[in-house]
Amino acid sequence: MAQKKRIDDTNKAIIRSLADGRKPYSAIADELGITENTVRSRVNKLIDDGVLSITGLVDPERMPGLQVVMMGVKLKTMELERKAKEFCSLRGVISAAVVTGRYDLIVQLTLSEEEGLSLLDFFRYELTKVAEVLEVESFVVYQSHSLWVPYNM
Repeated sequence: MAQKKRIDDTNKAIIRSLADGRKPYSAIADELGITENTVRSRVNKLIDDGVLSITGLVDPERMPGLQVVMMGVKLKTMELERKAKEFCSLRGVISAAVVTGRYDLIVQLTLSEEEGLSLLDFFRYELTKVAEVLEVESFVVYQSHSLWVPYNM
């Protein structure tokens, strides 16, 4: 498990300001009453520490052919962290989370038949790479609100 870092109020304010990842450091500095160099160095440190990632996300409803699927996965093993990492290496997978409840993992993925990865293709060619899967239940997202995902096709 990743080590948690202590985040001070200034770093939290910088992170909130970066909800728009294109916002200039100078504008953030002006809002917070600190120097642009302070913002830049803190952002770089947060990125280096693995706390922050600035990335482009897409609205899947506006991307032709892009489909988001959530999968609940039950495993035959209790090596949940290792299995989550295995899922993350599969084509189309955005994230895998170890969770409580009836499933061991919740896996989020994007699919696109235009890019050669339908749900059936995922089950045939990707999911079969992971051993010790006991059960999978798929939840196809038909409509979403405030769901932004990386384009990983």
